[in-house]
Amino acid sequence: MAASGALRPLGVDPLWGAEESRAGETGPDCSFCSRGQEDSPLLCRQGHNTHFRIKSCDSMLGLRGPGLPAAGILCLLSFLALLLLPTVPAPHRASYKPVIVVHGLFDSSYSFRHLLEYINETHPGTVVTVLDLFDGRESLRPLWEQVQGFREAVAPIMAKAPQGVHLICYSQGGLVCRALLSVMDEHNVDSFISLSSPQMGQYGDTDYLKWLFPTSMRSNLYRICYSPWGQEFSICNYWHDPHHDDLYLNASSFLALINGERDHPNATVWRKNFLRVGRMVLIGGPDDGVITPWQSSSPDNGPPPSLYSFFGFYDENETVLEMEEQLVYLRDSFGLKTLLARGAIVRCPMAGIAHTAWHSNHTLYEICIEPWLS
Repeated sequence: MAASGALRPLGVDPLWGAEESRAGETGPDCSFCSRGQEDSPLLCRQGHNTHFRIKSCDSMLGLRGPGLPAAGILCLLSFLALLLLPTVPAPHRASYKPVIVVHGLFDSSYSFRHLLEYINETHPGTVVTVLDLFDGRESLRPLWEQVQGFREAVAPIMAKAPQGVHLICYSQGGLVCRALLSVMDEHNVDSFISLSSPQMGQYGDTDYLKWLFPTSMRSNLYRICYSPWGQEFSICNYWHDPHHDDLYLNASSFLALINGERDHPNATVWRKNFLRVGRMVLIGGPDDGVITPWQSSSPDNGPPPSLYSFFGFYDENETVLEMEEQLVYLRDSFGLKTLLARGAIVRCPMAGIAHTAWHSNHTLYEICIEPWLS
């Protein structure tokens, strides 16, 4: 029988014998020592708890004899050394900035399940929020209404992330996010990733337009979009007809304002707010099929798509002018030229990707998105 000063075992151990086993104990056998080490303290790790167990204090320390043997002193010192060992800290995991995802026209948060998986695989522990607002047909609501709704959703996320956040904004959502960067005075966006977004507007016949306005073609859609009634539809908020530029500038209640193409009292403040962004990553490709204009990357058909797809747009002859030839760039009306000058614009063209596949293509994620999620 062990002396009263001995620590009791939690399970069966060869050094204690099999006579005492706690009822219902399912923990592992905690014997780290062989039978030849009976005079050494035992360190037992059981689950997340660590227990020190000694076979018998009186026998190990020689308390039954006239003096304390040298072996007992060594045993006691070893035991005390174990007690004084410093706690080993858990390995530090890199902390990634939160990611906020804003969907596009007729989309919902479910569309981004693959993107969410990719981020979790490459940056485990990242807090990713796919905002579930203005889904489906609600995405046709006027864009300023959507900007207000998304602003109320992102503000608390930013407030809890003093180190900054990343925005991944798809298609129409890229315009919503650019407006957020303009109207939010204290935003802390590090990377604004514009994923196949019509940043200079849309001018092309697409399935969306044919469904919305089945009797109209792009040549006469301005009659609807540049009316007060038409501006109640999100897609008309960024409809940009190069043949009716005067009507666009006067009627556009959204794109012409965030581009600084029309004077308004908030233009200076919005430009200052936009330039708070760390970088802007522009992603698009010639096989999108929805965002128009886009040019072929063939050498026989003009410059490569990287010059045409990012803030490039038609002139009155439907010749695509690259970003650096646009008036909004030359005038630096909302900060585009300044952003490029400081090296904060990244252009990432990708061929072979249809519009609905941008957020699920793994290769694109690895090349164009993942490097900017710090």
